[in-house]
Amino acid sequence: MYITASSSPSSSLLRAASAYSPTRFFRSSFRNLTSTNQASLSVINHHRRSLTSAAVRSFHFSVPRWSHRLDWRSPLNLLSEIRAFNPIIEQLQRKFATMAAEHPFKAVLTSLPRPGGGEFGKFYSLPALNDPRIDKLPYSIRILLESAIRNCDNFQVKKEDVEKIIDWENTAPKQVEIPFKPARVLLQDFTGVPAVVDLACMRDAMHKLGSDTSKINPLVPVDLVIDHSVQVDVTRSENAVQANMELEFQRNKERFSFLKWGSSAFRNMLVVPPGSGIVHQVNLEYLGRLVFNTDGILYPDSVVGTDSHTTMIDGLGVAGWGVGGIEAEAAMLGQPMSMVLPGVVGFQLSGKLRNGVTATDLVLTVTQMLRKHGVVGKFVEFYGDGMGELSLADRATIANMSPEYGATMGFFPVDHVTLQYLKLTGRSDETVAMIESYLRANNMFVDYDEPQQERVYSSYLELNLAEVEPCISGPKRPHDRVPLREMKADWNSCLNNKVGFKGFAVPKEAQGKVAKFSFHGQPAELKHGSVVIAAITSCTNTSNPSVMLGAGLAAKKACELGLQVKPWIKTSLAPGSGVVTKYLLQRYFLISRYIIAAAVLSGNRNFEGRVHALTRANYLASPPLVVAYALAGTVDIDFDKEPIGTGKDGKSVYFKDIWPSTEEVAEAVQSSVLPNMFKSTYEAITKGNPMWNQLSVPSSTMYSWDPNSTYIHEPPYFKNMTMEPPGAHGVKDAYCLLNFGDSITTDHISPAGSIHKDSPAAKFLLDRGVERKDFNSYGSRRGNDEVMARGTFANIRLVNKLLNGEFGPKTIHVPTGEKLYVFDAAMRYKDAGHDTIVLAGAEYGSGSSRDWAAKGPMLLGVKAVIAKSFERIHRSNLVGMGIIPLCFKSGEDADTLGLTGHERYTIDLPRKIDEIRPGQDVELAYFNNGGILPYVIRNLIKQ
Repeated sequence: MYITASSSPSSSLLRAASAYSPTRFFRSSFRNLTSTNQASLSVINHHRRSLTSAAVRSFHFSVPRWSHRLDWRSPLNLLSEIRAFNPIIEQLQRKFATMAAEHPFKAVLTSLPRPGGGEFGKFYSLPALNDPRIDKLPYSIRILLESAIRNCDNFQVKKEDVEKIIDWENTAPKQVEIPFKPARVLLQDFTGVPAVVDLACMRDAMHKLGSDTSKINPLVPVDLVIDHSVQVDVTRSENAVQANMELEFQRNKERFSFLKWGSSAFRNMLVVPPGSGIVHQVNLEYLGRLVFNTDGILYPDSVVGTDSHTTMIDGLGVAGWGVGGIEAEAAMLGQPMSMVLPGVVGFQLSGKLRNGVTATDLVLTVTQMLRKHGVVGKFVEFYGDGMGELSLADRATIANMSPEYGATMGFFPVDHVTLQYLKLTGRSDETVAMIESYLRANNMFVDYDEPQQERVYSSYLELNLAEVEPCISGPKRPHDRVPLREMKADWNSCLNNKVGFKGFAVPKEAQGKVAKFSFHGQPAELKHGSVVIAAITSCTNTSNPSVMLGAGLAAKKACELGLQVKPWIKTSLAPGSGVVTKYLLQRYFLISRYIIAAAVLSGNRNFEGRVHALTRANYLASPPLVVAYALAGTVDIDFDKEPIGTGKDGKSVYFKDIWPSTEEVAEAVQSSVLPNMFKSTYEAITKGNPMWNQLSVPSSTMYSWDPNSTYIHEPPYFKNMTMEPPGAHGVKDAYCLLNFGDSITTDHISPAGSIHKDSPAAKFLLDRGVERKDFNSYGSRRGNDEVMARGTFANIRLVNKLLNGEFGPKTIHVPTGEKLYVFDAAMRYKDAGHDTIVLAGAEYGSGSSRDWAAKGPMLLGVKAVIAKSFERIHRSNLVGMGIIPLCFKSGEDADTLGLTGHERYTIDLPRKIDEIRPGQDVELAYFNNGGILPYVIRNLIKQ
């Protein structure tokens, strides 16, 4: 493969090499490339001087290979599923039928007796293998091993794969590839809508190609939880919840109707109605099975989800992690999944948290430690005597933050604490008994009352819980932890520091600036650090009883002392579970441009522009700390020395006066969190709610697209599709659409938040008669590709080097030098027949897994992204949409190579796809087909 960057619009690779002598071509192999198939990159700037090598290290493809969920108890089912998805299956039908009858590991299929007689079912027993290596495996790896054994067919899953996992201690460092089959798929509504849109569109494509549309159906259980659509319009009102839900249904009726149609049009799909709670908490409290019993075969629950915080379920002992919406759709349709056998970091916990220290303080400390250690692409498994001191909710809080510390999973093996939680959340005694019996029998249960077999880990970390202290993180990244005692000094340093993750570069003379204004007729003022948003929100904390009731206790004490939040501070509480509202009510109800305003929230992401476009300082804190900062009204405060307000008696009130003790919180949890709350809350899921039940939907299995809809639109992914794959394609004389530095997140790339009044998306909606008050959010319009393409790279905090450091969603149209919105520039390139590429630094695509962060650039005409490094899920999504992800060699980037973005770029690929050798072969098939979804359709039709 050759890549050329040239300032001459007509330069070809050959001409560049000859005309700009002494330019040198440097050679660097792809990862796993043969010696005869190497890559070269020639870079020539407009000064025509020779530069150092910019040879890309590798394609760095890592799309998981999604696979069928094989059921060895139903050979006919198995055969039909495999036949549907494998283009050469006709030659192997007899072979598979024989395999189904003769499972390679049938000898370890063991009965699990039920106390009192009979059996729970049968399972593939790890102890029956009688291999001492298994006893040393991390618990998280044992789940992968069981899956490989159960699904072994010597075709998709081979006995060699099983051996690789058993020999994990030796094979993991070699980055070997294994197959893994998740038991189910989890969606939330923002990512679920485009997934269902794609499924509906795929049915249309099947119909147009003359094939059976019923083949487009999920083959594994799919749970879709509607939880992201509500906005906080009404606050500080007793009817705020009902009023906001009514507005939610008014805004999203069309989307909700579409999802309700999908729940009946597609098999194996459960849609959890709005108002039930945050997806990950519903997964934890209700959807998580821990152990499946399918037709008498028992096996561990496992899940992939379209939200990166799917990892919250790891706190329950269920293996789960986030994938892009594109891979999730393929998983639903039975495509195989490949993964690199991960290293596992053993994280030992000891001691117990000190009085007044919260789970949020712990998770921010753990996040900082793991980011420093380096855990990208690895599992983290927690163990040790300190585990008994952590509630299930605390464990789930730590597991939830896996994306923030970079791990694929933060896993807590099942123990007695897990079983107690299952009973608390309404799982039946018989179900809990079955789960415990299976996990004990298969050596997947940890009993800390018994001697522990020493397990082997790739590396080790240790934390004494007693060393954790109160802290927050910010002002722009979740792993920039600040001890609470140092917060005032850190804030003042941020004002002084140059603009960056820890700096705002406010001149000394302007740091005392006061902005005076009138609020509802009353005088008000804001200073640097003034809190304008205080939100107890997000899946990380809002279902943890200890921190939520701790926030309630702090608020209650503040009210009793006569403290009030300043009226211009927007406060909100979004419970992660319907149960939270019940146990809070059981106790009490939680009651500009020139100023760097602050938001304090109990979330997991505080990237600039994510919380609100105009809050430049955003801090993550525990729910009780959110209450404290809301009362103080500023982050520029030393809680140990300065009062947070004045009480009704005229005396100063300090932080310590409202902060609840650990004993107070524990008593509140014990008396307020009751099993019947969980049972009654989740009974409502099957019944729905009145507004949901009143939605009428058509019974047709084919969706009737409304061309005038601005919410649901038929995407163009399969336009003019034929049965012949387009093949490998390079890039010819492409222009650079955007030139980025490090840490460009999916929030920067993907349309998110409100739709700016002057944006291309706003113009599109206005042209179609949508009033500005009805714009809703980008997230709510993810089912409309025309809106989403216009919102791609529309973040107001985007820093594009083509604009010389200027913030905003614009770029330079290189041929004319005009400054245009990114969408407008992209369309001008497309209309002229020009490809485009994106240059980027390290950690491109970090943050939440957003499929539109790949779909959007594809619709804009981006053919390749060249970066220092990629976030795992986003890199997969790029390949899934036919965009080439390329990495610079270590130590090199666009700046060191003198690339400005004003060059032309040519990427020559071999025409034969099998001549390209990235890390995983399966991605080549996706790329050859123009993306993963066209690949799925062609394979379905070839049955």
